[in-house]
Amino acid sequence: MYSLLGLIISIFIIMSVLLATIALAVSKISMNRHVWLAGFFSGILDFFYMPLKFFFFKFSDTRILDKWMSSLKNISSRDDFSKTSKRMIIAPHCMRSLDCPASSARTGIQCTSCGKCIFARLKEDAVKYGYKLYIVTGSSFVKHIIKEEDYDAALLIACDYELNKVMMGLKGKNIITYGVAMLNDGCFSTKVEYDRVLETLEMFSN
Repeated sequence: MYSLLGLIISIFIIMSVLLATIALAVSKISMNRHVWLAGFFSGILDFFYMPLKFFFFKFSDTRILDKWMSSLKNISSRDDFSKTSKRMIIAPHCMRSLDCPASSARTGIQCTSCGKCIFARLKEDAVKYGYKLYIVTGSSFVKHIIKEEDYDAALLIACDYELNKVMMGLKGKNIITYGVAMLNDGCFSTKVEYDRVLETLEMFSN
């Protein structure tokens, strides 16, 4: 009885390691080209996220894992995102000017379009392409946003860790996500390649 149980556990562990390894390889490949079964492999990495994160923490960089996973999720959700109609942009407050005059509310920073940072332009482009812009100081603000408005898609601008985190968090909320990674991470003076943001907005324009 115990030997059979040990065999089953051993087979499960071997299969788990094999699936996770294949999923990691596919996610790395997804950085440079389209891959098949992106949604399936993305689900595997989500399931094994914590042990994989510990492995990358010990032997590499956890930001690499989040970058690969976000890339895989983008490929998986691209077609579904294009079919959505009520969309929002969620961006981090760390990209705003250090002397930003905007106040904060339950759903994030209330941009005044003062022109001191990128958000004045992003606010205009959000309206142009049919999005509502939210500037948040943390992923917890997303909970308030989705309670107040019924969105079916979210274009995310964030560091790789936050991208992957919010993508996983919205997975069960019937909100399709697509992410644009920032050029750097940190608490202030972060930047995004704005041409990539525009390319993404154009890609999903109806």
